[in-house]
Amino acid sequence: MKNNFFNSPVTNINFKPKLNSEVLSQILYGEKFVILSKKKGWVKIKTYFDNYIGYIKEQKFRAKFKPQLKIFKLKSKIFVKKKKKFSPSKNFLYFASGISVLNTNKKFIEFEKNKWIKKKDLKSLDHIEKNYKKVLKLFLNTRYLWGGKSIDGIDCSALIQLFFKYNRKFFPRDTKDQIKYCKKKITKKFTDGDIIFWKGHVGLCLDKKKFIHAYGPRKKVLIMPIKQTINLILKTAKLEIKKISNIKKY
Repeated sequence: MKNNFFNSPVTNINFKPKLNSEVLSQILYGEKFVILSKKKGWVKIKTYFDNYIGYIKEQKFRAKFKPQLKIFKLKSKIFVKKKKKFSPSKNFLYFASGISVLNTNKKFIEFEKNKWIKKKDLKSLDHIEKNYKKVLKLFLNTRYLWGGKSIDGIDCSALIQLFFKYNRKFFPRDTKDQIKYCKKKITKKFTDGDIIFWKGHVGLCLDKKKFIHAYGPRKKVLIMPIKQTINLILKTAKLEIKKISNIKKY
């Protein structure tokens, strides 16, 4: 099957080829995918990074794309150039999106015809960010959005996955698959980097006491005490911890 590359900032991946269908995830600019089938203005796709399957609206996708840089800002404004002056558009590229380089000047890089991004928002494609706390904390107070994976809205499993996506390292998209993929931690004492899984929920320990997660009932990404979070989820959702792993193992 022929590879395609997504060439809009972000769009929903739906369960069915309908706008009102359940949103499963999202696809970001530069992501590689294959088209499995077509249906009435929709395409069924499978993403290359995490093998995710769903429907997006059909459009003219890029057939060739070789990223050289990636976005290291939650939301990087796209500029247009008119008479040597750069003016901001209404559009953005999002954290972890890859871009190619058409042209450069002192402060900007052109990634498509007359679409420019500030150099200071970019890192080389092979840049590794080992500080997972730094990445997750970027999304503090981001609104909770089922299936979301950007600063405009994010869910619990995407918050963890985006750390790996930025580093171009495989990690499953959904909590149920992350639980299967992750190795169980033997000791039950919490420490920094511990990933705590419940059925349908996941978050990460920043240290022995603090826990960061995209929490649906509070409608945002926030930091909470670990024990308070565990007790709250047990009380409100009747869910116990299914597995504890650690992000440093991957």
